[in-house]
Amino acid sequence: DVASPGGEETKLSPGRHGYAVEVSPFLPSLLACAASQHYGIAGSGTLFVLEQEEAGVSLVTSFDWNDGLFDVTWSENNEHVLVTGGGDGTVQLWDTANPQGPLQVLKEHTQEVYSVDWSQTRAETLVVSGSWDHTAKVWDPERPHSLSTLQGHEGVIYSTIWSPHIPGCFASASGDGTLRVWDMKAGVCRLVIPAHQAEILTCDWCKYDQNVVVTGSVDCSLCVWDLRNVRQHVARLTGHSYAIRRVKFSPFHHSVLASCSYDFTVRLWDFAGSEPLLETLEHHTEFVCGLDFNLIGLPQDVLKINDLTQLPMFAA
Repeated sequence: DVASPGGEETKLSPGRHGYAVEVSPFLPSLLACAASQHYGIAGSGTLFVLEQEEAGVSLVTSFDWNDGLFDVTWSENNEHVLVTGGGDGTVQLWDTANPQGPLQVLKEHTQEVYSVDWSQTRAETLVVSGSWDHTAKVWDPERPHSLSTLQGHEGVIYSTIWSPHIPGCFASASGDGTLRVWDMKAGVCRLVIPAHQAEILTCDWCKYDQNVVVTGSVDCSLCVWDLRNVRQHVARLTGHSYAIRRVKFSPFHHSVLASCSYDFTVRLWDFAGSEPLLETLEHHTEFVCGLDFNLIGLPQDVLKINDLTQLPMFAA
């Protein structure tokens, strides 16, 4: 399901469970949702491209895949291109102007691809993928083979996110309880942080400070880290009652972030505040697996959120 902070809901496609939602960096009324049948355990997947207007939400186009889709990212240099990660170990490139199928299918991972992200730094056209095979791979979407494979995690990789500040640098979060920072150009891990004593399902970079990263864990907590001193977290945010599935920093405020959880809630936080929990959103009736901030400047932050009921539902 996908929802924004209102309350109204509209069902567009039953039988799919949403895993990720991303707002287009070019057209803020467009969003993409990666979805799977049967909670990703079996069956196929679908990429939905949706448009939200004042009158409601409409389906622009959709693409089916023969396995579950677990993550999606928009191209930063072509408004029609998206990348998804699948349960069959493939990375797929799609073009909304080409309804015939994927432009390219990249097959090197040996297990589920659970994370994909398109670099936001200038002069880079790179995608990073993270897999249950314990590796992260960096791709040039114009090439059929990966540019590099990064190894070091001792567990499943759930999240891989490019730094918005440092070219060739990304962070990864893993079931081994560590957050790692990688230098893609050198092909090495620069930093290992034992961030939680449990699986880490998500991480994100602060948009305003290249040294600040947040992690979200099965232990129900978020930890904010300053990469210059990782002996102690900057903040630990608690309140979720089940595992935190995804976390995103706000593009509008340096210390504000949002998290979603298997406890059916989305929460807004200010880690620099005396009362960090700003709001708890309870629109969903199932696991909430994905969220994204809309990049348009509104009087208040706009969230697009997706959960694991019939995909997609929007609350306006």
